[in-house]
Amino acid sequence: MSRVWEVPVHDSTRVRDARFAAREACAEAELVPARTAAAELVATELATNLLRHAGGGHMVVNLVDPPTGGAGTSVQLFSLDHGPGIADVDAALRDGWSTAEGSLGAGLGSCRRSASDFHLYSLPGRGTVAAARIDPEAGRRGARVAPVPVGGITVALGRAEECGDAWGWVRSGRLLTLLLADGLGHGPKAAHASSAAVAELRRCAHLPPPDILRRLHAVLRPTRGAAVVVAQADTERGELCFAGVGNVGARVRTADSWTSLVSHPGIVGAYFPAHIPVRRVPWRGDSLLVVHSDGLPSRWRPPEDPRLLGQDPSVVAAAILRDAGSPARPTRDDTSVAVLAPDRRTSAHDSRL
Repeated sequence: MSRVWEVPVHDSTRVRDARFAAREACAEAELVPARTAAAELVATELATNLLRHAGGGHMVVNLVDPPTGGAGTSVQLFSLDHGPGIADVDAALRDGWSTAEGSLGAGLGSCRRSASDFHLYSLPGRGTVAAARIDPEAGRRGARVAPVPVGGITVALGRAEECGDAWGWVRSGRLLTLLLADGLGHGPKAAHASSAAVAELRRCAHLPPPDILRRLHAVLRPTRGAAVVVAQADTERGELCFAGVGNVGARVRTADSWTSLVSHPGIVGAYFPAHIPVRRVPWRGDSLLVVHSDGLPSRWRPPEDPRLLGQDPSVVAAAILRDAGSPARPTRDDTSVAVLAPDRRTSAHDSRL
């Protein structure tokens, strides 16, 4: 899933570019025409809203695995801005609502209807984040979408087509395992290393994090190697087990406070440590884990707004990425942010992303 699209939206021509990015992503994911049309509509509406209501912003399009672990690839679209924000998000999602003269006010409502999953977070004076996922198959109209406990966003250095970062997660029984890999360097070879790490996770997620990292070290030997972090939540024991090798970061929130989780120096696939420190912390219903590559500024501030902390993990990840940078301080590397939240599913089947 190394292909990424990032479109700055500051004039009307960029609305077309956002639509084309969605179309290219759907082609890469081999979505059927009806799902491609849904993605293009969502991209057009979100980009138009950036111009009309926020004075501009960014669109980011990623490829992700479907939330049920089925075949195929989903397209994830993000809209990020630092505009005036939306005072009443619920009202904004209803057809007929608009603050722009001459608008029909159907944009965000149509996004929610067209997307397989749609989330909107806005804070007056701070801006808005929207996340829409287009799955290979359309869900039944009115059917409840099961919450996904993991979400993330990836952007490439200099808006390159391929990103050297990758993230993924697997549910195996009572275990939820999240991995984020930062391939050494940039471009296709870095992407190959990080993608190989995510692919291997799907075969070894039943193992504890240190053993997963040792297995990845063998798998990544033919590649450039990568910095890798593995976090595993045991939903029955209420515990999070964390281990990492290389320059990747993580912070966990428990009981209204954030704690940094430190990785060990090294490169998975090249320079592997003889001993891997393991950190264990409580994992409760109010916990939240943020893992990120070193493209995110080291002094990023974790979110404190309760409304954001309760949002879908994809929105939390996108808001962290947005707030850590600006046009005056662009990302200095491939950048990925992934967020793990407590699993609130009601069914017992295994799935993966």
